Amino acid sequence: MKKQEMENQSFVVTIRSKENHTWQGTVSWVEGKKQENFRSVLELLKLMDSAVSVGAEDNISEE
Repeated sequence: MKKQEMENQSFVVTIRSKENHTWQGTVSWVEGKKQENFRSVLELLKLMDSAVSVGAEDNISEE
C-alpha cells in the first residue's frame, strides 16, 4: 500500500452487547481483510490503531 492509501482505511464495527458501561463486538478491517473481536472501546481503538500501523509497516518494507 502507498502512504496515501494508508490515510483512508475502512472498518466495520458490529456492537454485539453493552456490559460494564462499554461495548463488546467485532471489528472488520476492510482493506486488510481481517476481523477481530473486542471486549471494550479501548480494545477496539487499539485494534484499529494496530491494524493501520501494521499496514504502514508493510508499506515501508515493500519500498
